[in-house]
Amino acid sequence: MSDVWYRCSECRTEIPFGGMHYVCSVSTCNRARMKLVFCSVVCWDSHLSSVRHRDAGAIEARAPSKEQWQREQAAEAAASAPAAPTPSTSSAPVVRRMVGDAASNPVAPTGNSPGQVTLATVTDKDVLIVVSKLKKYIKDRSGFNCSDAVAEHLSEHVRAVADEAIRNAARDERKTVLDRDVPRRR
Repeated sequence: MSDVWYRCSECRTEIPFGGMHYVCSVSTCNRARMKLVFCSVVCWDSHLSSVRHRDAGAIEARAPSKEQWQREQAAEAAASAPAAPTPSTSSAPVVRRMVGDAASNPVAPTGNSPGQVTLATVTDKDVLIVVSKLKKYIKDRSGFNCSDAVAEHLSEHVRAVADEAIRNAARDERKTVLDRDVPRRR
């Protein structure tokens, strides 16, 4: 293993373990999946040309030691390792459920404690509309402002249309919803 911790995100200069570097003060530049580190303030400043920060600064930081880095990597690997799949003891076939079927329960029983939120209940409450684009459309089209509650009501309509499209695909014995499954506007 080399003595290089990271490379500068702009000029690709090597940053050694324990070496000084700079990070952007904006949180989106410091995420685990997109970690931006810079060897100098000049390199930090050059990244500003491609991002739109309103108020940003270069924060001086020290790279971890090689031992600290190895411990962090091992901890991340252990945390992200998938759990071993448990073999299923039942040989019951998978049952496909029609959306809107009166006999089906949209929330599958999990055997967990009462009141626990399951995936089905969370997705039934998610906002499916890009609120900023909706507000921009209404503002550009009419000059009106738009309440945040509109997105929730539109999401209910989108869910109803999606459920109808799912039923249409199932009726044709397909597992893929196509554009022709979506009901047309009246």
